[in-house]
Amino acid sequence: MNTLLKSATIINSNSPFHKQTKDILILNDIIVEISDAIAEKEEYTVVKLENLHVSTGWFDTSVSFCEPGYEERETIQNGLLTAAKSGFTTVAVNPNTNPIIDTKSSIEYLIHKSTTSATKLLPIGALTQQSKGLEMAELYDMQQSGAVAFGDYKKPLENDNLLKVALLYAQNFDGLIMSFPKNNKIAGDGVAHEGVNATRLGLKGIPALAEEIQIARDLFLLEYTGGKLHIPTISTPKSVLLIKEAKKKGLQVTCSVAIHNLFLTDEELYGFNSKVKVNPPLRTSEDINALIIGVKDGTIDIITSDHNPIDIEHKKVEFSIAKDGSIGLESAFGTLHTVFDLETIIACLSTNPKKIFGQKETSITVGEHADLTLFNPDTNYTFSLENIHSTSKNSIFIDKELKGKAYGVYANEQLVLDA
Repeated sequence: MNTLLKSATIINSNSPFHKQTKDILILNDIIVEISDAIAEKEEYTVVKLENLHVSTGWFDTSVSFCEPGYEERETIQNGLLTAAKSGFTTVAVNPNTNPIIDTKSSIEYLIHKSTTSATKLLPIGALTQQSKGLEMAELYDMQQSGAVAFGDYKKPLENDNLLKVALLYAQNFDGLIMSFPKNNKIAGDGVAHEGVNATRLGLKGIPALAEEIQIARDLFLLEYTGGKLHIPTISTPKSVLLIKEAKKKGLQVTCSVAIHNLFLTDEELYGFNSKVKVNPPLRTSEDINALIIGVKDGTIDIITSDHNPIDIEHKKVEFSIAKDGSIGLESAFGTLHTVFDLETIIACLSTNPKKIFGQKETSITVGEHADLTLFNPDTNYTFSLENIHSTSKNSIFIDKELKGKAYGVYANEQLVLDA
C-alpha cells in the first residue's frame, strides 16, 4: 500500500523532523521520503486531514478484549479495530477471558486471531493457573509462544512465596512479572475510595493502605529476588513514593496509572452511576496531583486506558454489585491532552511501554518501518456515545469535555481512519 501523508506535523524526539510539518511518503510499509512537498500520484492513497499530527505508534499495556468466553462484551476483531481508530498500533491484552489465558495454546490462539489487523496484539499470560493464585502457570512455554508479561488481571497475589518464586523463575528467560496492587483483606468488600464522599453516600470504602501495603510487600520481595516487576494502575501518593524510592535503589520496577485515575475524583460517585465503579477506585484531587507529578518526573512509566468492556447486564445494576471497569481506548488521547503536553503523552503511550514490554522503538525517519499514529491535538469536543466503537458502552468519560482526537493509524501496511 502506497500512502502519502500531507502536511503532517511530526512529534517524535528521536526524529530529525521533530516538530516540523512535512509530507511523508510510505511505500510497502517503509518511509521512503520526508520533505516539504511531495507530488501526489494516482497510485498513492493521499491523506489530507485538518491539523494532522503524526507520532510513533501508541501502545496500550492494559486492554481487555473478552474473547474467548465473553464475546457479548467485545471480540478480538472489533477490539483491535477500536484500538486502531483510537490511535493504538499495539495493545497488550489481559488474560481475563473464559478460559483464562494461562497456556501455550491459548497464547497462540490470541495471536492467530489478530494477524490480519493493523493493530498488533501482544498477549499477557496469567501468572497463576486459571488466575486462582494457587500454582504458577506455564510461564516459559507461554513466553516462547509470544506472551510479553505475566499477571492475574485485577487479582492480587496473596501467596508471598509464589510471587517470590515467580520473580526468581522468570529471570531465566528475562520475563516480566506483574502484580496487581491490592490487599484484599484490608480492602474487604469496599466499592469506593475510603473517604468523605463514600461515607456520605453510605458506600463501603477501600483505603489507600490496601494498595500501598501490597506494593511495599512486592518491593521487599523484588529486592530479595531480583528480576523485573511491573505494578499496574497505581492510584495513591504513597504508592508513587514507594516506587520512586525503589527505583533509586536500582530495583527493576516499573508501574502504570489508569487514565481515569488521572482525570476524575470520587466526586463522581454522587448519582451512583456504576460506570464510575473502577478498580482501583477513583480517589481525591490530592491523589490526582501526586499521580500527575509522578508521571512528569518519570516515576510512573506508563499511562494506560485500562480498557475493560462490561456488558449492560453487569453494569446497569446496583452500584455495590456492578462489575468494576470502564472502556477507555476511544477517549484516551482526548483525556490525556487536557492534562499533559504532547511529549509527555508520547513518552507514556509509546516510548516507555515499548521499552518495558520488549518491543522495538521506531523513529519517523527515512528507511524506517511505518508504525504511526495520526491525530489532531487541538480539537475540543464533548465525549459521547457517538465516539464509541466498542461493543460495550460502559465509558466513564461520557459527557466529559476532551481536547484532541485520534484520526487512526498506519501500521502493518494498513491505513485505518476513524471516518
